Amino acid sequence: MRENLRQIIRETTNCELGPEVLQVQQKAGDRALALPESPFPGLTPAQLELRQMVLDSVTSPHTRRNYSKALDDLFRFSAGRPLSRALLQEWKAAMDGLAPSTVNVRLSAVRKLVEESRRNGLLSAEAAANLTDVPNVRQQGTRLGNWLTREQARELLTVPDRSTMKGKRDYAILALLAGCALRREELATLEIETVQMREGRWVLADLEGKGRRVRTVAVPLWVKQATNAWMTAAAIDEGRLLRSIRKGGKRIGNGLSDWAVWDVVQRSAKEIGIERFGAHDLRRTCAKLCRKAGGDLEQIKFLLGHSSIQTTERYLGAEQEIAVAVNDSIGL
Repeated sequence: MRENLRQIIRETTNCELGPEVLQVQQKAGDRALALPESPFPGLTPAQLELRQMVLDSVTSPHTRRNYSKALDDLFRFSAGRPLSRALLQEWKAAMDGLAPSTVNVRLSAVRKLVEESRRNGLLSAEAAANLTDVPNVRQQGTRLGNWLTREQARELLTVPDRSTMKGKRDYAILALLAGCALRREELATLEIETVQMREGRWVLADLEGKGRRVRTVAVPLWVKQATNAWMTAAAIDEGRLLRSIRKGGKRIGNGLSDWAVWDVVQRSAKEIGIERFGAHDLRRTCAKLCRKAGGDLEQIKFLLGHSSIQTTERYLGAEQEIAVAVNDSIGL
């Protein structure tokens, strides 16, 4: 049994195991070998165990989803070959058609896999250093992303039919994204109790965002009015602010997924003739409009929940003016 376990782990990690880690391996292997039929065809029990080990080490649903896809892709690409630096370089080269940011997220998932394997005694420090020595893809320039003008944002807010319950909810979704610069995951999990009065105004108090950073977000009056209209129509005063609506628009659920938030934004944007526009683009729109209205860069950083002002500058494309570009007046 122990020799079989050694072979399974060795084939996955391409490392020799010492007696001092065999007990840890034994426990992990027993769980892996006891797994029911895999919902992920093509993955071995050991790969499933390693995959789960990585997913258990991260808390963000978004990160878990991305890491899961990355590891599934890597394991299938390896086709039973041992994990090595050469294999990772080959895998990286095979992703040449993907965006640099996508490739780098997948490489980050592998680094997490190697890190957790080292911490659990499956890899030596030397082997781990060798496997993580695969550089990210360099991304040249600054990607500005997508956003709306003030006029377009106002037009977008007119799309939901606010005479219906669904329209009131969808308007509240658009208002919170465009007016408070929330991430869709933050909005989907927003609790009514988070909306509080502080210093004479309404805020989203102690909102936990990306990287577990906590911030307080001011709520403009028009956004608060939008949430009030939805809460009154839905007859809710506690729990999740946003809820699914059953057929007929009369029964509501207990919550709403972040993908449902994304769908509301995309469908509304299509109504005003804008394709490929998502919830994060409304967050960027809020930040851009704040800056154009004279908002202080540091205050916008607090609003977005960024860890540094440099991140906010890159996010806003602060060094590049598009509306009045330097090459508009060259006189040719």
